[in-house]
Amino acid sequence: MASRFDPETREALLARVRFYRDLGLTDFYRRPVDAALLEKLAAAQSAAAAIAEPVPVAPALPPVPEPIFQPKSEVAKAEIAESAVPNLPFAPLALTEDVSAEETLPARAVIPAPPAFPQALDAVPPAGRAAALRIIQEEIGDCTRCALHTGRHKIVFGDGDAAARLMFVGEGPGADEDKQGLPFVGRAGQLLNNMIAAMGLKREEVYIANVVKCRPPGNRTPEPNEAHTCSPFLFRQIEVVQPDVLVALGATAATYLLGQRQPLAGLRGRLHSFRGSKLIVTYHPAYLLRDPRQKKEAWADLQIAMRELGLKPPARG
Repeated sequence: MASRFDPETREALLARVRFYRDLGLTDFYRRPVDAALLEKLAAAQSAAAAIAEPVPVAPALPPVPEPIFQPKSEVAKAEIAESAVPNLPFAPLALTEDVSAEETLPARAVIPAPPAFPQALDAVPPAGRAAALRIIQEEIGDCTRCALHTGRHKIVFGDGDAAARLMFVGEGPGADEDKQGLPFVGRAGQLLNNMIAAMGLKREEVYIANVVKCRPPGNRTPEPNEAHTCSPFLFRQIEVVQPDVLVALGATAATYLLGQRQPLAGLRGRLHSFRGSKLIVTYHPAYLLRDPRQKKEAWADLQIAMRELGLKPPARG
């Protein structure tokens, strides 16, 4: 005979019957239940509720934005391949010990859902964006919101044109950045400068920031609570600058901008959307120092950005 209850309801009823049975109430429905039994039942229920541990519910990740562009045509692929493979325009730099960026997050890392985005700002006109960024920097102040402040020398807020059409987002400051208070000024920064020049731009024509503003100890990957504490300031920087194109440099930047943890191979080569800007994912310059073979892949990603911005690489004499 089929049950008139759905499986979940039926299991809940059976559990309640088993609970009563354990109390010795096997035939309570056939005879009146005296006050002593009712008190015993109430006390047992209270005790069970007191020792029951709530089951944590993982917060849901924000919906993953659908990619809005992916070069599928053979012509587009050929254009990228033709200019990407031979004689790449930015030369690799020598490997140094101060290179920590990895293109995959540690297996132990669990990325919880980021906090809710701060309320969207009204669009800031270009003339007022530098002042708006200073207000955000003043709000950060001498930040002690997470443990990263204990080992830092300087907060690394951002650098570049407050009204730039192109913005780069990295992971966090390294040793050189921590000393100077500016993003991407070490060896990886020199390579990023070369990449920007290869796109036909100058560093002062773009804006550069990081997911976290303080250097993680030993240049390790920021912990999720550190990134979630700091990333709302990054989101506000992006809202002020209003870049046409965002470039996420490496796995950490991609993770916290897109709200998903996924290998770069699944995110590269196409455009995503982030709060009104087109987002491109590519390798971190520090990773390119470790594996120069990936330069052609990074150059292909940058060419997607160039195509969106209407840029052409400068002619080489």
